[in-house]
Amino acid sequence: MSLLNAEGLYAGYGGVDILRNTHLHVGADEIVVIVGPNGAGKSTAMKAVFGLVPIRTGRVTYRGDDITNHPPEQMVGRGIAYVPQEANVFPSLSVVENLELGAYVLRGPNAPRMEKVFEIFPRLKERRHQQAGVMSGGERQMVAMGRALMVEPSLLMLDEPTAGLSPRLIDETFERIKGINQLGIGVLMVEQNARQALAAADRGYVLATGENRYEDTGPGLLANPEVAEMFLGG
Repeated sequence: MSLLNAEGLYAGYGGVDILRNTHLHVGADEIVVIVGPNGAGKSTAMKAVFGLVPIRTGRVTYRGDDITNHPPEQMVGRGIAYVPQEANVFPSLSVVENLELGAYVLRGPNAPRMEKVFEIFPRLKERRHQQAGVMSGGERQMVAMGRALMVEPSLLMLDEPTAGLSPRLIDETFERIKGINQLGIGVLMVEQNARQALAAADRGYVLATGENRYEDTGPGLLANPEVAEMFLGG
């Protein structure tokens, strides 16, 4: 079942296209990873899909509906959650307050949604009254993902979720992402830790200079000698 389709995207900043005929597809229940060198347009692609970067030409559909250039609040209301790489928690607020803000577009009690988040991230339940700003980098990433899950999304978009984390926390974060996906939530992820990300992915895209260079299953891209030499460090 198709969840998200982006076709022929030209998008960028100040009239300059960073993306050039970029395409992406996420099926329901898939983990899809975007990798590539710095400046390839990976984060721009994510932001364009979510309505944070204007799309000049091209089309984005979600569950068959055209959502091209819709504002982010409409994306959230449709069940799309986005976790940016930076500034992804409110540091002066507690864990619980951060999670409650994640569900601001929804009606009904937050407690059942919060309990589901605590089941995925038990450490957040232990630290639920702690300010997010004094937590470790890995814990803050849990808060950011937990807040996104409060909208009960069908699609979770993650921009560099392991940035700045230790190797142990990187492994743990990928395990959490796979666990979230097993709940029936599609995942679209941009990652610099390309080998681990592709090992966890159903499919992957390699972008370079805003264009699609390679597309395959995660294992297929890992086994591709050209991809390994050019984008995975040999």
